[in-house]
Amino acid sequence: MTTSLSLRRALLAILMLALVAGGLWWWWRAPPVMVTVQTVQRGLVEATVVNTRAGTVEACQRTRLSPILGGRIEYLGVKEGDRVKKGQLLLKLWNEDQKAQQRLAMAQRAVSAQRVTEVCTNAASAAREAERQTALRAKGYVSVAREDAARSDAEARAAACRTAQADVMAAEVKIGATRTEQTRTALYAPFDGTVAKIVGELGEYSTPSPPGVQTPPAIDLIDESCLYVTAPMDEVDAPKVKVGQAVRIRLDALPKQSFPGRVRRVAPYVLAVEKQARTVDVEADFSTPPKERLLVGYSADVEIVLDRHDAVLRVPTPALLEGNKVLIVNGDDLIEERKVKTGLANWEWTEIADGLRGDERIVVSLEREGIKVGARVTAKEAAASAPGTASAKDPAAK
Repeated sequence: MTTSLSLRRALLAILMLALVAGGLWWWWRAPPVMVTVQTVQRGLVEATVVNTRAGTVEACQRTRLSPILGGRIEYLGVKEGDRVKKGQLLLKLWNEDQKAQQRLAMAQRAVSAQRVTEVCTNAASAAREAERQTALRAKGYVSVAREDAARSDAEARAAACRTAQADVMAAEVKIGATRTEQTRTALYAPFDGTVAKIVGELGEYSTPSPPGVQTPPAIDLIDESCLYVTAPMDEVDAPKVKVGQAVRIRLDALPKQSFPGRVRRVAPYVLAVEKQARTVDVEADFSTPPKERLLVGYSADVEIVLDRHDAVLRVPTPALLEGNKVLIVNGDDLIEERKVKTGLANWEWTEIADGLRGDERIVVSLEREGIKVGARVTAKEAAASAPGTASAKDPAAK
């Protein structure tokens, strides 16, 4: 009886100790960590590259016009912002000296033409006289010497006629030369466009650019009907870029819009600028002209789509740990580590080829303290993101 009572007391004491230990464990155990999770879903993943520095909106046709000769501006027929037509006279320098040379050449041509009439008429008369003398010599009425003299005179007068005709041609060439000289003092629009900038005012002296010395052009003319974007790409990404690839163009002036386009040209050389990364210029066309008026010189970013996979399992790229691992929250609200196989990737999304199911929850708030394998958590679903695409440079598939 005494033994049975002692056994009961021992069991009761053990039970009390267990209850106390359990209470202490419950009291002292770590509280659950608050984490943000995202359920693995299917969507679009794109591999893209973007420019390393800001790109620029350019005009397909742009010319910086300057007169070949220097001189005082006598005529300025346009203002900045004016629309002009091809062949329209924009600017002309003072050229009265050249006009005087043209008038002189025209007068010389008139004199030469009159001399042609006189000399060639005499040549024709001399030719007829030579023929008459030849006929008389055949009948024995005149001597051989008389016939030779008449023939020599006819040939000399014919040569003088040809010389006079050559003088007329020379005068014509001189007139053409003076007209050409005058075109060197005038600027005409080579295409329909808009005057962007004018350097110089009426009456001021315009100076052409000497060889090797760059000076501002007299008139900067652009064609706004055709625009494209040029942007520098890192030399590492250049081999991936091909003509015809789809692009998305974003402009700082229109921050809420994205314009589709295509790669039109990849520069055949690497641009090396001191203290800057080596880059390759890529040009992109707009697929459809934007409704908004774009200004030449706008800063722009070009995102080139290298490859795309639709309706694939994907996770946010920041949720990936080193070694292609992710943290998932299991059914017991405990954190597990899982190794995955990845496909296409960008800064926003990474394709999951193997290792995850479509209904599993992955931890996306990795920066929070206390997140580790085995930790008990309280999970909060991240805000749903649109099934969009990458918006940044491709970090390369993992």
